[in-house]
Amino acid sequence: MRQYVPRNLFIALSGLILFLISCGPESCFEETNAFVKVTFCLNSTGKAVAPDSLTLYGINMDQYKIYNKSLKVSSALIPLNSETDKSTFIIRINGISDTLEFSYTSYPHLLSKECGYTFYHTLDTDPVFTKNAIVKMNIDKRTITTINEENIRIFY
Repeated sequence: MRQYVPRNLFIALSGLILFLISCGPESCFEETNAFVKVTFCLNSTGKAVAPDSLTLYGINMDQYKIYNKSLKVSSALIPLNSETDKSTFIIRINGISDTLEFSYTSYPHLLSKECGYTFYHTLDTDPVFTKNAIVKMNIDKRTITTINEENIRIFY
């Protein structure tokens, strides 16, 4: 003798199975912002040494300081604006101010289904800087991504 599953129960079970199969983790655990990663080095020795004090903020963004008299920052993360092709910053190393300007091209990059898109950047030219505290810069990697790897070395 055959037993039939009621139609409503069959539809409900099918829907539940499809729902469970289609679900994935909904949390994003990846870094979603692409920052210019900067390491500070002493010009005299060439070794990575954190400055005693670091202040960094974007031009026309004085109220929002990325670093405000931060102590012993050996590696700084500098955000670039994906809506423009240039970003200019004031950087104060051990009380001495410089201007730092980046020219770049931004493009969207899919991180994952959960995290969505972010913008990666490619430095078009070497950063332009005043030479007060900063003596020179070395560019290690021109592509600015969410990967935690050094892009620029600033010698002061």
